[in-house]
Formats: sequence, structure tokens, C-alpha cells
Amino acid sequence: MIGYLTPDHPLIEAFARGPRRASPVADRVFRKAPKLADFLRPAEVLGAKGPLDRPISGLAIDSRRVAPGAVFFALPGLRTDGAAFIDEAVSRGAVAVVGRSLPLFPPGGVTFVRVADPRATLAAAAQRFYQSPDRDLAVTGITGAAGKTVTAHVLKHLLETERRVGLLGTICYDLGARTVPALRTTPESLDTFGLLAQMRAAGCRDAIVEVSPQGIEQRRVRGLRFSACVFTNLASEHIDGVTTATNYAAATTRLFATEAGAPPAISIVNIDDAHGRRLAAMLASNAATRLVTFGENPAADVRAEKISVGARRAVFRLVYPGGVIAVESPLAGRANVSNLLGALATLWALGRNVEEGVARLRGFAGVPGRMERIDAGQPFDVVVDYAHTAGALRRTLGELRAVTRGRLFTVFGCGGHRDPARRAGMVRAAQELADFTLATADNPRSEGVARIFSDMRAGVTAPDRIAWIEGRRRAIEIAFSLARPGDCVLVAGKGHESCQELADTVVPFDDRLVARELLRAAGASNPR
Repeated sequence: MIGYLTPDHPLIEAFARGPRRASPVADRVFRKAPKLADFLRPAEVLGAKGPLDRPISGLAIDSRRVAPGAVFFALPGLRTDGAAFIDEAVSRGAVAVVGRSLPLFPPGGVTFVRVADPRATLAAAAQRFYQSPDRDLAVTGITGAAGKTVTAHVLKHLLETERRVGLLGTICYDLGARTVPALRTTPESLDTFGLLAQMRAAGCRDAIVEVSPQGIEQRRVRGLRFSACVFTNLASEHIDGVTTATNYAAATTRLFATEAGAPPAISIVNIDDAHGRRLAAMLASNAATRLVTFGENPAADVRAEKISVGARRAVFRLVYPGGVIAVESPLAGRANVSNLLGALATLWALGRNVEEGVARLRGFAGVPGRMERIDAGQPFDVVVDYAHTAGALRRTLGELRAVTRGRLFTVFGCGGHRDPARRAGMVRAAQELADFTLATADNPRSEGVARIFSDMRAGVTAPDRIAWIEGRRRAIEIAFSLARPGDCVLVAGKGHESCQELADTVVPFDDRLVARELLRAAGASNPR
């Protein structure tokens, strides 16, 4: 619900049904309460049953979170339609419902509003209710199929010098005054504008938003004004098949063109990527946005030259319109060079000091669960990464193979109730690049590990180089017992996640914590 009002807030109390004790404060608040009509434009309303000038206490999209006086938006979903939960929302005190249709016999005392696109209407209403926090913040959106999280966290580190910088991303929502775990990469528009408002209240002047292609398609950033938008890449692990790739391309293009109503003031595009080059060509003729390109491509405005990637760092020469700077990054891997270029190109495009940013980069602690090294004094390398699809696993193993002197082990599983067709591909990728694989549970959910293993076995090409261990902790322990000096163990799939989803419960399980516990138990106690 908008405003995050507590159940005992005077405005909620004012809408409470049934007898209540008189409260002058609640009565006064009720009289000053916002009206439904304040947040719906006439052009958005295709039909209504009931008054539009009725007072409301807030907005809601989850019937379970409806409080007395709320407006419930019945959003269409992939699995269920919000219209199925209207009765529950009304029973909890909703005084208005916005959806794609009007009921023949609406319950008394409730206003029903029909709109063409409930998600688009919700985004506009949320923006109005929160008094456009995106107008008071310099918002940078980062989209693409991969690299969004690393680019976002690096950029936040570079921008956060004298003022707070908010972040909405895959790992967490940093609201300036507090940080909360992320529910999804790009929140629903109701939460997006509400969280931006909290950033504004906490004194943030910049905000970074990871924008997934799915978030664009589902109108989660509809109407949000971006000071800058960054495109990382399209050819990545998250894309399976031509249709999905086409959808991704269309979604990312829309973010730079029409999703916010106007293009971002600055468009920062990776032209090492084929779609990025097409996008840059399209934007070059758009006078409403300033185009900045980055990559290893010699034509890029901000580019990397003389790149050297090691096991624990990457060095390169940064060439940009302001000059040439030697960069030493604590992030290893060729893919991270591209992520760093995206962040540095954005820093320059926003008018910030690039030389100071490069100096700050040396103190960057890394991104949780993204090629994160676990050091507990062991004589072999341990890396935890979020790679959870075939392409991601292949890329990560390829990066590690290039810098590993000894053998390369990998521990991974496949999530339950996710595309079964991906499972065999992950096994093939592991067998192609790892010396030995321990297949285990990821987040099996109610599908069960045995069923998932059955799908994964279709990808086996070398049966003598893979073992099947249901318990994830045990699989990690076995991998450590096999590793020798100079080897590397990759624990993949869950990255920053702190829980494991089983059949009917969620249990604490953080690959990073488990790895440290096992290493210490085995006698590795002196971090390098």
C-alpha cells in the first residue's frame, strides 16, 4: 500500500469498518484524505461504477496487503489475474477497484473503474501519489540481459562520494537510510515510486535502478523519468531462443525510446554488442537524447585498450574524451571490464570526475555473489557466482579456466519450476569446461531434486567426470576435499541468495557462509 502506513495510522483508522471510538484526529485526517480522482486522469477512465471523488487511504496490488480505504489494482499476471482477488480485497476494506472490466453487480459502497491497461494506470497513479520522486532524483536506469548488477554496484560506489546514492537491484534495495533485501530485480511500479520517495526523504540525490526487460514489458518503470539509461548487452545467458531474444531487444529499445514518455537525457550504450550498435544507430539521430558509447570497439567514446585479466584483477587503459587513464580493477574477468566501462562511461556522461572515480575503484569491495572469492587460508581458489543458466555457467567457467593453473571443479544445480530445457545445457557447459562436476540441489521447490536430476542427466557427455549429490552442503564439502593447491572450485547458481527453497519451506543457506564454515572446519583458518 502506498505510504507504508501502519495499521494504527489515523487515516487507516478513519476507514475502519464497524463501530469505533470517536477520534478527532482521525476525523480531521479523513476530511483531508486524498481522493481517488486525484490520481486518475479522465482519459485513463473508460468507465466507472461509483463515485471517483471518494477519499482513499492508499493503493495496493496485493489483496493480502489491502488496508481499509485502499484502492485495489487488479493487475493481469502470467499465472493468475488480479481480478480473482477482488472479493478478498473488498473484504479487507478496499473502497475502490481498478481493472480491465466492470462487474455486472458490484458490491455496494465500492467504486469500480475500468481502464485499458491497469499496469500503466497504476504506474501513473503511483507517480502522482508520491509527487514524482523521480523528478527530485537523478535516476540512472541500467538494462540488458547481463551485467546490470555489477554495473549498478560499481556506479553506486563511484557516485557515492559526498552524498547518498539509492539503489534498486537484484541483490538489495538501498534506500539511503536503510537497506532491505530485494524481492525482484525491478519492483512493481507501486513499489518503485514508493522506494524512490523513501530515497528522497533520506537525502539521496542520485538513484540507480536495474531495469529488467521483463520489468519494461510489465510497465514497472512506466513514466519514470531517467536522467540516464545504460544498455549493457543482449547476447547473454538469460536468452534462450530467437523469440526471447527478439522480445529482449524490443523491450530494451522501448526503454530508450518510449517507455518513460520521453527518452532519457543521456543514453549510454555498449557497442561491442550487436544490438547495442543497432540501438546506438537509432539513438544517434534522436536530438532529445545525448548518446555516449562504450566498449572495446575503437569507435566507442569510452573504451578499454591493452586489457590484461588476471586471477584477482584486471588492468587496462581507459580512453575517453577527457584523456587516458590507467585502470586497475579488483574485479577479475573480461566481462567485468565491460561492466566497468559502462559505469565509468556513465560517470563521465553525468559530469562527474573520472580520475577520482578510477582512484575510488581500487577500494571497491566487489558485488556479493558475483565472482566472489572466498578466502579462508585454503591452498586453492573458491569462487561463488550467480551463474544459473547454461550461457552464464559457460562464461564463468571460461573466465576461471583462463586463470586457473590446476583443475577446475564446479558445484551447481537447477532450480525447480523453471524451464526444464535449460537443465541439460547447464550440464553440457560444465562438462565442456570443468574437470569435475558435482551436480546438486539448487532451489528445488516442490518439484524435487530427483526429477530435476533426471532432466539434467540428458546433458551428460562424460559420466566419469560428474557426481550426483542431493545435499548442497555435502556437495560443496566433497568438492573442497578433492581440491589441491592451484585448483579452483566454483560454487554456482545461488550467488548472493541467503536461503534455499525446498518443497514446503525455506531454509537458511548461503553458499558463501557455508563455504567459509566448511573451509574452517577443514583447518583453513588464516585468510590470505
